[in-house]
Amino acid sequence: MISPRIARRYAKALLAIGKEDGQAETYKEELGGFVKLLEEQRELEQAISNPLYDAENRKKILQTVVERLQLSKVMTSFLFLLFDKGRIQYLKDIYTLYEKLTDELANIIRADLVSAVEIQEESIAKIQAALSEKTGKEVKMEVRVDPTLIGGVVTKIGDLVLDGSVRTQLMSLKESLQRSENF
Repeated sequence: MISPRIARRYAKALLAIGKEDGQAETYKEELGGFVKLLEEQRELEQAISNPLYDAENRKKILQTVVERLQLSKVMTSFLFLLFDKGRIQYLKDIYTLYEKLTDELANIIRADLVSAVEIQEESIAKIQAALSEKTGKEVKMEVRVDPTLIGGVVTKIGDLVLDGSVRTQLMSLKESLQRSENF
């Protein structure tokens, strides 16, 4: 696995260019699209990043893909820099960090909302508004259902976990009862 420090260095370098030319969001979309393509097309990802294949042929494949996607000159140069430095296989890690950095730049924070059952859009919007008010940032939420939860919701924003699940509430009640029995 790539060192987070190295991935951060590449992500910050791309962000610096994006800030300078005002194209940070464009680069995020291009990089995200390229990463998604590689995730969907594992053979292509292997053809570009596997060092067991001839480097010249891998570079030609990368060139063909970049041309077909019509990526910007900066993104094209960035991808070839990663290739030449032997870092192309770590593109997903770099993209993940770049996405976080551009979100910070745009005052956006990402949150995960997990619930036991499907939540109505109206309720999601209320939770999102409350989190935005609390954090002072625009909140983009990813909502998913986890049937192993008995009920309630668990929200995660960065390192902060807001656990309102029934399971956690029952565990707290159990611990409270056990403490009172010990007196």
